[in-house]
Amino acid sequence: MTYETDDLRIESLNELSSPKSVREEIPISDEVASIVYNSRLALSKILDFEDDRLILIVGPCSIHDPIAALEYAAKLKVLQEKYKNELMIIMRVYFEKPRTTVGWKGLINDPNLDDTFDIPQGLQRARRLLREINDMGMPAASEFLDPVVPHYIEDLVSWVAIGARTTESQTHRQMASAIGIPVGFKNATDGSLQTAIDGINAARQSHSYVGTGPDGHVCVLRTEGNQDGHLVLRGGRSGTNYDSESVEQAVSSLSSNGLPSGLVVDCSHANSNKDHEKQPGVFEDVVSQRVNGNESIVGVMIESNINPGSQKLGSNPSSLEYGVSITDACVGWSKTAEILKWADSQLNG
Repeated sequence: MTYETDDLRIESLNELSSPKSVREEIPISDEVASIVYNSRLALSKILDFEDDRLILIVGPCSIHDPIAALEYAAKLKVLQEKYKNELMIIMRVYFEKPRTTVGWKGLINDPNLDDTFDIPQGLQRARRLLREINDMGMPAASEFLDPVVPHYIEDLVSWVAIGARTTESQTHRQMASAIGIPVGFKNATDGSLQTAIDGINAARQSHSYVGTGPDGHVCVLRTEGNQDGHLVLRGGRSGTNYDSESVEQAVSSLSSNGLPSGLVVDCSHANSNKDHEKQPGVFEDVVSQRVNGNESIVGVMIESNINPGSQKLGSNPSSLEYGVSITDACVGWSKTAEILKWADSQLNG
């Protein structure tokens, strides 16, 4: 009798084009490479307190409509130029969404929004969009969730988040140690900081692990370690952690673990109880802390879109309202522009 013990629950297996071939099909220009390189360098200097601008990571919770994303990028580019002396503005361009149970997993996983899961098309759309946004001169931030995906897009990303659900993952810590990009580790979903702090420390070390190379082949990777890891406060089930006392405690924890004190505050997620109308108040509180002398706050994150709120995906993607998030609710553009103007005036005062 023969016993089958391999791949018993794999329904289908389809080979992907290698990262190298996709990059060759959608190449990066010297101008775009310069934008990415210099943006990463500027972020690193801010994290090292060599540049006193405030990092602002702002944009949609997730990208589901590339056309709307390009319109948003064009609007944000105007403000980036206007406020460049006080703010280092990076656009959120998130393609992968971690889910607590189930749900739409992002543009790469399901680009047609219809459960067809055309991942090859999703990877191409993501890379093309990142290239177009960088072509505008707007650097991009993203969350890296699947450890294979960065090989397809990482050369077009200037800042990376490791999310609250994956910050404890050894796989993601190793990945963070391998990429030449500043990486923000979010505190755990329960609000505790130690998991993220351990992640930052782990990513600073050299690792050897099994992964994939640019040609898609499985290989052993040896990393140098990433010294630009930092903490992102996003609140948790225990409550918010953007207030001055929580920030002070976070700085103390970083110091006691031998890490630099620079951190980013996420105005969304548990810090606003996922209520987009509360994000501006959180933002103003955090910026005020910075203006009042808390230099450890080096960055702020806001979920923002062309139009405010959120909507359900449903079964008919063509009926979706333009410029409205299909994941977490976002601040609308007019309010975004208003609070960025306020922040520039406060920081420039």
